[in-house]
Amino acid sequence: MTRAGDFCFELRRQLAASPSADLDAELLLAHVLGCSRAALAAAPERELNAAQAQALADLAARRRDGEPVAYLTGRRAFWTLDLEVTPDVLVPRPETELLVETALEELRAVAAPAVLDLGTGSGAIALAIASERPDAFVTAVDSSLAALAIAARNANRLQIGNVRFLHGYWYGPAVQDRYHAIVSNPPYVADNDPLLAALACEPRAALVAGPEGLDALAEVCAGAPPQLATGGLLIVEHGAGQGAAVRAMMTGAGLRRVATLNDLAGMPRATRGNVD
Repeated sequence: MTRAGDFCFELRRQLAASPSADLDAELLLAHVLGCSRAALAAAPERELNAAQAQALADLAARRRDGEPVAYLTGRRAFWTLDLEVTPDVLVPRPETELLVETALEELRAVAAPAVLDLGTGSGAIALAIASERPDAFVTAVDSSLAALAIAARNANRLQIGNVRFLHGYWYGPAVQDRYHAIVSNPPYVADNDPLLAALACEPRAALVAGPEGLDALAEVCAGAPPQLATGGLLIVEHGAGQGAAVRAMMTGAGLRRVATLNDLAGMPRATRGNVD
């Protein structure tokens, strides 16, 4: 048998090429041992048996090949939630929490707000908003049935009951409704972007949106005004270099108070606008 602390040290060495090698090692080790990272740190002397050691070696090899840790463990933390993720959905990322934070602030004075999440994937945005606002009625749309199944499982496991999940493209399934906020993290990577190589494990349909990465953003922005209640908010995530293009889309669609927001890393990663 091998002590967990020793194995974690070796795992960090094996994963040194990853920019998050320390975190990766701890997450994988805690996953195999069936404990939290805090429990692992509190008891580094606990031992791994041969089967656990082999499972970790297999996971480490997959991580070195570029597979995200979230897919290896089947879990990802987002906002205050522990979400199930699989290769059928994008891995939720910290910068997307900016959409949740902005929507919650905008809706602070709105009683029983109606919220639409377009391209919900794992349900991260919809479930985060719904968990903070149990009086809200949240609609989450995705064109992938596999993604919707994961989002619904997350809602059931987290006991969040104020979200409905609809299958379809963008506004199509919910076109008769009006919303106080529309939030979306649509595909926004250009179809020839060299960064796609590093994202090869994630679903291409949730990443790529035309030659400039703007096709899905254009649909979301153009379709928002008829779906928004008076004063309603649209906020979308986008690439760091796409802010000007998205502001032009929103202004062209008739939205007001259009502005691009920086994430915690200081990168311009979301743009918002309102209907009058």
